[in-house]
Amino acid sequence: MSAVAACPGCIAAPDERPALHAAAGADLVLSLPGIHCAGCIGGVERALTALPGVRSARVNLSRKRVSIVTDPGLGAEMPIRALAEAGYEAAELDAALLDTPDPKARALLARIAVAGFAMMNVMALSVAVWSGASAVTQDMFHWLSAAIALPAVTYAAQPFAVGAWTALRAGRMNMDVPIAVAIALACGSSLYETAFGGGTAWFDAALSLTFFLLIGRWLDHRARGRARSAAADLTALEMTRATVRRDGADIVVPVAALEVGDVVILHPGSRAPVDGIALDAATLDRAALTGESLPVPIDPEATVCAGEVVLGQPLRLRATARAEDSTLRRLAALLDVAETGRHRYSSLADRAAALYAPLVHLLAAAAFVGWWWHSGSAHTALGVATAVLIITCPCALGLAVPTVTTTVSGRLFKAGVLLKSGTALERLAEVDTVLLDKTGTLTTGRADLSGLDPAAAGIAAALARASAHPVSRAIAAALEGVAAAEVTDLREEPGQGITGQTVDGPVALTRGADGPVLVLPTGARPLTFAETLRPGAAEMIGALRARGFAVHMVTGDTAERAARIADQLGIAEVHAAASPTDKADLIDRLTAQGHKVLMLGDGLNDTTALARAHASLSPASALDAARAASDAVLLGDGLARVPLALAEARLAARRIRQNFGLAIAYNLVAVPLALLGLATPLIAAVAMSSSSVTVVLNALRRGRA
Repeated sequence: MSAVAACPGCIAAPDERPALHAAAGADLVLSLPGIHCAGCIGGVERALTALPGVRSARVNLSRKRVSIVTDPGLGAEMPIRALAEAGYEAAELDAALLDTPDPKARALLARIAVAGFAMMNVMALSVAVWSGASAVTQDMFHWLSAAIALPAVTYAAQPFAVGAWTALRAGRMNMDVPIAVAIALACGSSLYETAFGGGTAWFDAALSLTFFLLIGRWLDHRARGRARSAAADLTALEMTRATVRRDGADIVVPVAALEVGDVVILHPGSRAPVDGIALDAATLDRAALTGESLPVPIDPEATVCAGEVVLGQPLRLRATARAEDSTLRRLAALLDVAETGRHRYSSLADRAAALYAPLVHLLAAAAFVGWWWHSGSAHTALGVATAVLIITCPCALGLAVPTVTTTVSGRLFKAGVLLKSGTALERLAEVDTVLLDKTGTLTTGRADLSGLDPAAAGIAAALARASAHPVSRAIAAALEGVAAAEVTDLREEPGQGITGQTVDGPVALTRGADGPVLVLPTGARPLTFAETLRPGAAEMIGALRARGFAVHMVTGDTAERAARIADQLGIAEVHAAASPTDKADLIDRLTAQGHKVLMLGDGLNDTTALARAHASLSPASALDAARAASDAVLLGDGLARVPLALAEARLAARRIRQNFGLAIAYNLVAVPLALLGLATPLIAAVAMSSSSVTVVLNALRRGRA
């Protein structure tokens, strides 16, 4: 039963409930990627509060989480099982890693509020002046405007002043330079007019300029913050607890409670939560950190980094750093690419600043000199130069990218696609070929092992539970409750299988022509394994083909089994028996032919291909290494979100190009008017604000994705 089926009231559901994320006293925070509506909220909370030991449960629909207060020692296993029985997918989150306050966002919002409040008040005073106030009243209103505007601008415009000063001190130009000069000139000339009885002041122009530019800065920060939040959510989802040996006993503790010197017990398939020294020989998967797809054998005393996956046999690890100081946290920082990731359009805006800022200042200087020579009045020339600076201020250009990325990434997040990369939207928009892994991505497996005798079932359970491969997971699920046999020297080769040793001889769980094979000392036994399509797989393929994408399937499975699934889905291009290297080489060949490849995969043997592709996606159920290598993660089980993500990315690219076009068209019209003296600084501010609003409204248009 799916989460969607569990909530037939998914229409017109409330979008919010009071937020409660890892609040004080909340013992558990669970991720709920499949919830959609008020019916889901009620279903989740009823399923949890019915459990003994659960004191309260509150769902946050927008964040797709539930915070649970429990009796001591209850743990997450029982609530997760209860939610699964009720039809809701759930996974534990590390509450300590969530909802980190963002002081920069709060500071920007405070500056926006100050600039907006001051702007409205000064505009109200300006209306009185425009309405024909007497000279004395006009002077008084100008001084009142100055008293409101100057402190407000001094506080609100600090980000632009600091950015401009930093750039100039480094001997370069950026967008903050013309912004800071325009604001300073508008305030300075207005104060001069006020002090010497001039008829015009433009304090409202300076404030409106600051207000709209701060909105653009906040939208940009919010777009980057979404990716930071995505990185934090992924990190919190991947690791919450660890088994540690203390005083001769193995106990489960939160990862944050691990201390230097603790001996951590890592079972096959689990990831090191902290950096440490290996106390045993082992085999590691380092793909999440290095992109290396092949397992790496290590000896005792070798260094193990947080984020590396143990393969084959268990490993004892002596911690050399706490969790917050580990490589895993540095991996999370790498995922936080919004802080440094710049897509092409943003880079274009930055490069344009090197030409734009000097050009703007040159135009303003030329306007001042020309009008001074023409009119003989420095006052008139200063007004025209100020208008030129304000009307050419790069507000629309600064809003062109962040408004679109914020809007589209927000829509995708609500639809269940979590973008991790700051360049993901750009690269997804360029994709023309989609490469799909089969096992675990397009299909799920169900094993029927009722014919195994108890001894064979115990060996199969031991082997399957030591592997994270989707087929092994299905076999382990089918053998739930079966006691594992004693199997030593467990070793896994990605894409091939897992081997071990019993008292009677070698055993293995490997791949055969018709499915998995259990190799025993007495002989090989084929296992009955049925593959079924994942929800939305057929719809995804149909939508991709209808929109002109070339679709390929790539799998390490046999050609016969791959062809059977491909025929069901209507995929003509099939690449079977592919190793991790083969998958990466296929992407290289397609890229060399001029294609932009999207890779969708979930396994250890997909990580190199995911990293090599032009863009990459992985399901939330994928291995940590696959999610770390992907540009975006599909929350929940359905694959129908893939065409949506590609369509929204193309829409975002169109919107950004349109916004740049609008900004250029605005300047082509507005700049000549300002140079001709037909726009006062106030009119220039209104025109600039109108162009900014136009860009924002264009970004917010839904359009046809």
